[in-house]
Amino acid sequence: MILNGKRILLIIGGGIAAYKSLDLIRRLRERGASVRAVMTSAAQEFVTPLSVGALTADHVFSDLFDRQDEHDIGHIRLSREADLLVVAPATADLMAKLANGHANDLASTVLLATDKKVLLAPAMNPKMWSHPATRRNRATLEKDGTHFVGPKSGEMAESGEAGEGRMAEPLEIVSAIEALLDVGPRPLSGRKIIVTSGPTHEPIDPVRYIANRSSGKQGHAIAAALARLGADVRLVSGPVTIADPAGVNTVHVESAREMRDAVEQLLPADAAVFVAAVADWRTDNAAGEKIKKVAGEGPPALQMVENPDILAGVGHHKQRPYLVVGFAAETQDVLKNAQAKLAKKGADFIVANDVSHEGGVMGGDRNRVRIVSGGGVDEWPDLSKQEVAARLAALVAERLKTITV
Repeated sequence: MILNGKRILLIIGGGIAAYKSLDLIRRLRERGASVRAVMTSAAQEFVTPLSVGALTADHVFSDLFDRQDEHDIGHIRLSREADLLVVAPATADLMAKLANGHANDLASTVLLATDKKVLLAPAMNPKMWSHPATRRNRATLEKDGTHFVGPKSGEMAESGEAGEGRMAEPLEIVSAIEALLDVGPRPLSGRKIIVTSGPTHEPIDPVRYIANRSSGKQGHAIAAALARLGADVRLVSGPVTIADPAGVNTVHVESAREMRDAVEQLLPADAAVFVAAVADWRTDNAAGEKIKKVAGEGPPALQMVENPDILAGVGHHKQRPYLVVGFAAETQDVLKNAQAKLAKKGADFIVANDVSHEGGVMGGDRNRVRIVSGGGVDEWPDLSKQEVAARLAALVAERLKTITV
């Protein structure tokens, strides 16, 4: 088990995302970690110490002035005996306390007393996350060496608002924990891998563009999964609203041509995984000024031209990576189109997925893919995008294992 013998002190803050801490405990323990929990008083309004204690199989700590706890364990021992402190959810209040050195409850006292690494998984309303005070606190904490995972963009459970502020999923937090503790195999150490992610935006005029529904979630997850296996990952990302993955060098682009140029500048590489949903066409006559409606006239004609095929360009490039993986987002004849793409693009694998369902794969958190290669088709079950990423990273590592640099 990858975290066997590791001791995690989990501090659960007060927020609706506290319910995810239960799954986080389960994920950590099934990987061999021991987990002790500290709960703030607000956290106990969302999940009970009984539930947390049942999952940790240990006493749950909550009161700084509990005579028995302080006598037997004490906040200093709690903070020092762990290999890593994890705050999930990390509320705006807990971040503010830690950033400014406040210690008026057990959770904040433990955080100030520790000499171990601290990982925060923020969770709060988007307005709170974007508030200048929270931004200042984050900058202070990062400068102090505190580590972060998330937050993610999406709909808030408690308010119905959407934006950045959702706590990272338990498996993402586990991955960040594994990376901080430097555990697990790193079969991709020394390998350089290019990943593309997100949509491209092709301008019509300065305020309008052609795009698609890609969120970048799958591509970013794959980049992070490859980095966790030790790869030097270079992510070329189109316009997305999610954070750059930790431990990954990210290049931001807008258009297909910019993405192609960025990818080619990163060659040579050991592998390339093309997840981005690149626009097939762009306007050949993009206007320099906003196109205005004119009464009595119809919409202007848009002359379309084909964008560069980045996957095919690299698949047949003189500096072609040892392994080339493409994605095929299809709405019909999924396998047939993916198999045709495999041969045409010069790829080793095509990851095919059906995106015909509105509100499904594109923008969602789950995916069901088929891995198409010259050896046949491997159909994977419905998985979270994080799990798809982990499986694909393992597949890349397995294939590159036989190739000597």
